[in-house]
Amino acid sequence: MRFLSLVLPLVISASAVAAGPISFGSSWNEQRLQLFNSNDYSFNGGSLGIASDGGVSLAWTRTARGDWGARSASWNWSVDQSVPATDLRRKGGDDRNISVYFVFLPEADAANMEGANIRQLNGNPNVRILQYVWGGNHSRGSVQQSPYAPGQGANVILRSAGTGSNSENVNLASDFAAAFGGTPGALVGIAVSGDSDDTGSTIRASVSNFAVR
Repeated sequence: MRFLSLVLPLVISASAVAAGPISFGSSWNEQRLQLFNSNDYSFNGGSLGIASDGGVSLAWTRTARGDWGARSASWNWSVDQSVPATDLRRKGGDDRNISVYFVFLPEADAANMEGANIRQLNGNPNVRILQYVWGGNHSRGSVQQSPYAPGQGANVILRSAGTGSNSENVNLASDFAAAFGGTPGALVGIAVSGDSDDTGSTIRASVSNFAVR
């Protein structure tokens, strides 16, 4: 999976936490990763549909001001058609059904990068991204450094490749500490992706009832 980053051009205290649902509405945008090949996303308020046919791309949103200090999250997700099990530690062969990204920046960096776009933020060495994954052939709970940006991105395996419906409740703070050490900064963005381009396979999936707190 490509290592991707987001930025929110707001400056607030990360200690101010307000639990709240994340709507899959008009604030979401798609980031293409290939010129002629991407996914189809259906933004339906309470749910996000993902259709990927040998493609890869990212749907992302900036977090609301009150969510910067969030340290846990929950959501439901479902997979009707799955990619094969892959080795997520391998560049160019790491397809997965769904990744849910939580993007963190130190408050000072968030202030300095106000207005920065995704590609500009990629150059910031202080960006840290937790990627919760449904896919691969790894055991639940394992934490892996991203092969594309070790030390900045990490995979947290929640489900191996396959179909079904599940609910998740994750502790962002403890997973951040396991992946990177220390404590998270401000939660500046959230993203969801499907990745089927390496295996040329098909994904039909959805994410719903998303909330941070």
